[in-house]
Amino acid sequence: MLLEINHLNFSYSKEKSLFQDLSLTLEAGKIIALAGESGCGKSTLLSLIYGLLDWESGEIIFDGEKLMGPKGNLVPGEERMKFVAQNFDLMPYATVAENVGKFISNINLKKKKETVAELLEVVGLEDFADVLPKYLSGGQQQRVAIARALSVLPKLLILDEPFSNLDFPRKAELREKLFRYVRQNNLSLLISTHELQDIIPWLDRIIVLEKGKLIQDGSPADTYKKPNNAYVAKLFGEVNIFSETERAEFRLPRLSYYPHEIRIAATGPEAEVLESRFAGSHYRTKIKMRNKELVIYTDHQEEGIIGISFD
Repeated sequence: MLLEINHLNFSYSKEKSLFQDLSLTLEAGKIIALAGESGCGKSTLLSLIYGLLDWESGEIIFDGEKLMGPKGNLVPGEERMKFVAQNFDLMPYATVAENVGKFISNINLKKKKETVAELLEVVGLEDFADVLPKYLSGGQQQRVAIARALSVLPKLLILDEPFSNLDFPRKAELREKLFRYVRQNNLSLLISTHELQDIIPWLDRIIVLEKGKLIQDGSPADTYKKPNNAYVAKLFGEVNIFSETERAEFRLPRLSYYPHEIRIAATGPEAEVLESRFAGSHYRTKIKMRNKELVIYTDHQEEGIIGISFD
């Protein structure tokens, strides 16, 4: 086991406790998402793992060794990990290439140059090698920090919302190249996100936190198809939630249905179409079944009364 968190307790103050008896294990060579709404404890847990914060009790064991945290480390952080947080800590008077090569040995300069070039290609910054960080956007600086973290092939790479500063085309390109590089080099990746639907194809496991509590921990497929509650289901995007009373009324086996899981059917409960709007690959159609408003995705613009079925 690469990482073990045993009975961890952490509070910001006497009045504000976050983690109480939290226990987790992380396997080596996996891509694991730490998910949850803002304020759930994702960034704090990553900082605790990396050794930037002291915990009150419990233990964190990394690669067989107990971590000490700031109290036991002269220099904050853990040597065999790399952590890219929201502050990128780039060297302001060094070029992008020099920042990426910061941790790479100078013994073989040709090899170093090749590695830096490869990493710049991974993050899509080949044309910015000689540029200073101050001339980069926030998203570009974030990509430099990711390339620098990858440069030493750490035992564990920790990324805190790594796509938050990127527009969609760059986000899609970086996701593809980053996860491929991680897989090819058999790295362990722990990534916090509130955009699970964007990265689920690359994940091995999803850990969900809510207000410092472990709510769900499982495979992407199980977490998506069998969310433990409405909080988990909503992390994957738009979803229809049914109360216990509604589930009994409509005879539904599950608490949540994504819009594509409710289909138009020739026979089935009737629903009134409230609106149907073009949304690119589908029409976002709002319907009313009895007193319940639902959102479904349809192939065509709908109107009037339709029949529906639940997958």
